[in-house]
Amino acid sequence: MTKRSKTVALTIFGAAAFTLAGCQEEQVDASAFPDLQSCISAAQNGGMFTAQECDTAFAEAAALHVEAAPRYDSLTVCEEQHGAGACGSEATATQGGSGGIFMPLMMGYLIGNMLGGRAGAKASQPLYKAPNGQYTNAARSSTFSSNSGATKLGTSQFARPAATVGKPPMTSATASSRGGFGKAGAGRTGLGG
Repeated sequence: MTKRSKTVALTIFGAAAFTLAGCQEEQVDASAFPDLQSCISAAQNGGMFTAQECDTAFAEAAALHVEAAPRYDSLTVCEEQHGAGACGSEATATQGGSGGIFMPLMMGYLIGNMLGGRAGAKASQPLYKAPNGQYTNAARSSTFSSNSGATKLGTSQFARPAATVGKPPMTSATASSRGGFGKAGAGRTGLGG
């Protein structure tokens, strides 16, 4: 009877360990670039991504920026959340938005190898400056010390954030009640060169 109980307990323990291992988020190779040219230069020097992948990822990040960047009702509120000189009007960023709505400027972008290797699918996210000098992705799921470098990130860091286009912009009160745009990040990640 004791021998059978030990076997059952080991089987349950083994199944639980396997289940927990299966729940761990996949980590992917990722790089951040302050602009498209930095990525293309890295590609020409044998970087992780090709020049075409840099271009495609930048275009995807820029489109996501227009769709999901935080929007504020004044330049003052935007700069409180992203720093002085880090914001512009929606009309300038989207060629047709409102001049009375302000968005942070895209201060770089992340690219991730979602399936691994050069031939795998890529995902991208725009990066925004936080008032503390760090950077955050559009999903606000991480804060980065730099907008340049390489690291391993969980696939959730590339989750598509909710669209903000057409929604009421944040006021000083709503930005404060949400803890600020750059403060909502779940994790802090360093990017190394």
